[in-house]
Amino acid sequence: MSGDTDKQNSGPRSGPPPDASSIVRHKVSDLMNGGREAILEHGGADYLLRITANGRLILTK
Repeated sequence: MSGDTDKQNSGPRSGPPPDASSIVRHKVSDLMNGGREAILEHGGADYLLRITANGRLILTK
């Protein structure tokens, strides 16, 4: 994952919505690598992405 090219989102987007072909798609199963939790790094901080018992995703700092 290349976080170096991501822009910080400081508020609502302005302008037209992004073209669907320009949005990067990742499978959660690939990020989790067979587990139920993954640590995502963004802006120097770690975030925990986890799959709940009900199959929902929760992202916490």
